[in-house]
Amino acid sequence: MARTIRLTTAQAIIRFLKEQWIERDGKRHPFFAGMWGIFGHGNVAGLGQALEQDGEFMHYLPRNEQAMVHIAAAFAKQHRRLRAFACTTSIGPGATNMVTAAAGATINRIPVLLLPGDIFSRRDVGPVLQQLEYPLSHDVSVNDCFKPVSRYWDRINRPEQILTSFPEAIRVLTDPAETGAVTIALPQDVQAEAYDFPEDFFGKKVHYILRTLPEVSQLNRAVEIIRMSKSPLIIAGGGVIYSEAEEALMRFCDTTGIAVGETQAGKGSLPWNHTCNVGAIGVTGTLAANRIAKEADLVICVGTRLSDFTTASKTQFQNRDVKFIGINVASRDTRKHGALSLMGDARVTLDKLHELLTEKGYSVSSGYKETVQSLKAAWNEEADRIVGSQNESNITQGELIGLVNEFMSRKDTVVCAAGSLPGDMHKLWRVGNGDQYHMEYGYSCMGYEIAGGLGVKFAKEDGDVFVMVGDGSYLMMHTEIVTSLQEDKKLIIVLLDNHGFGSINGLSKSCGSLGFGNRFRYRDPKTGKLTGDFLEIDYLKNARSLGAHGVEAKTRDQFKNALSEARDNTRTTVIVVELEPSRGLSYDSWWDVPVAEVSEMPTVQKARENYEQNVKKERYHL
Repeated sequence: MARTIRLTTAQAIIRFLKEQWIERDGKRHPFFAGMWGIFGHGNVAGLGQALEQDGEFMHYLPRNEQAMVHIAAAFAKQHRRLRAFACTTSIGPGATNMVTAAAGATINRIPVLLLPGDIFSRRDVGPVLQQLEYPLSHDVSVNDCFKPVSRYWDRINRPEQILTSFPEAIRVLTDPAETGAVTIALPQDVQAEAYDFPEDFFGKKVHYILRTLPEVSQLNRAVEIIRMSKSPLIIAGGGVIYSEAEEALMRFCDTTGIAVGETQAGKGSLPWNHTCNVGAIGVTGTLAANRIAKEADLVICVGTRLSDFTTASKTQFQNRDVKFIGINVASRDTRKHGALSLMGDARVTLDKLHELLTEKGYSVSSGYKETVQSLKAAWNEEADRIVGSQNESNITQGELIGLVNEFMSRKDTVVCAAGSLPGDMHKLWRVGNGDQYHMEYGYSCMGYEIAGGLGVKFAKEDGDVFVMVGDGSYLMMHTEIVTSLQEDKKLIIVLLDNHGFGSINGLSKSCGSLGFGNRFRYRDPKTGKLTGDFLEIDYLKNARSLGAHGVEAKTRDQFKNALSEARDNTRTTVIVVELEPSRGLSYDSWWDVPVAEVSEMPTVQKARENYEQNVKKERYHL
């Protein structure tokens, strides 16, 4: 008879998670770094008791449940998806607070394990506090909200169910093709219930990340397509960095001469000054990458899911005969735009293609190389103009980006998410390696920045973390500043004050409106609209009240001094900078945001005319 050990369900979960290991390229380490959690009824006497009793599996206390999942996701991303955190909450609002961040993790394909408390499984005491009384079933709670935003979902109604549920959860989390948020709802009575678990369930389990190659026939087809191309382009996505394929991509480009455009997640796949790196591509792309993309007859997509920002809503590739090759561990991504599918690890696939193309003596033409270098030089000149322009009053966004970028070292990391900042940083930020630039742009989630910066800081051994955040996003979720102080994880937060939701204000105007409902203004008593004076918000006092060091910078020299002060400081520092409004620079690209088809406003009518012309350029692909 198999030996057993009597534990509560919660105690068994903690013991199981501690024994999950991951290995790639011979490097092995524990998969879970611990658990983030805010306790309440639903988990305090279950997982809370288990964590306290265990004493080894680290618990971290955040200030907001959504923020802790952002922290966990950023940590996993910085570790190239080879490490993860679990997150636990009480039932009710504690649980549903995680839904937004769960969606972000799944969209960005980042592993996080969510363990929300749930209502009583035995039902006899219901309805309990915070229970949703769903009229069609007793087996529905608010945790069912996680189903569409999770890659795996389950509810544990009996202790022994974890014996099959948790191994499947770990399989999904450690699979590069399937990973995302995994949610296992834990009824509060089941968490505290004891069971005789088999001892071998708690044995050390190693999950191996394999580097798979596509079929030889597909590789040979890809080689012939590449050899026939005259103006190819590589799109480097996050998969290049997750698979540690940067050196393989460099070897491939050094030999073939094919230009590389980077997505937000793929930025840093090549050093910015590499001869083949033409910079950001798509809606927020450079003029070099986007002009090459328009004429490309072949697009090699490496580790990218080809979002609408990358493809400019399917208008970026205008060559009628353009072909696509998809290199990805996820089958669905290899086939987008009718691509030839190369399902495999980015690093070994690029190395194999490099080997085969070298045997064939392939390289792009000298004319192609001259075009790439000419466009690259033109873009560098334009970027220098933007970051070097000095405004007579406030600092511009481009200028500020240049100052922070120049100040940072190769060991530092910059973190950002939603707003106009990601677009300008995608174009202008000059990156030397894949660890320097951390952008959440799959979900473009306001409030990610400071929490994400904390997750990155937990993942880094050396260097500072610079968080770039607008005032609108800061107001949504800034309380993890307290957590950074509690855990002694210093952040340098650059708070850009443009008095509102500047990015969407600009988008509103581009659609013919007047920037409706986006500025932080008092309501005008005469018109009833938010068109009065700007709100007076003291961000310095706010940051200082949370325990951070606060600095205000109004000039270029003041900002440079503030950066040096923040570097020397030992605790989280918030630098507040009032900006000139961003103009939203775009280069040979377009984003499909539908404009009202009928309107009494002439500006909207004109915007609709332009929209109808641009939408005709969209290429439909399965």
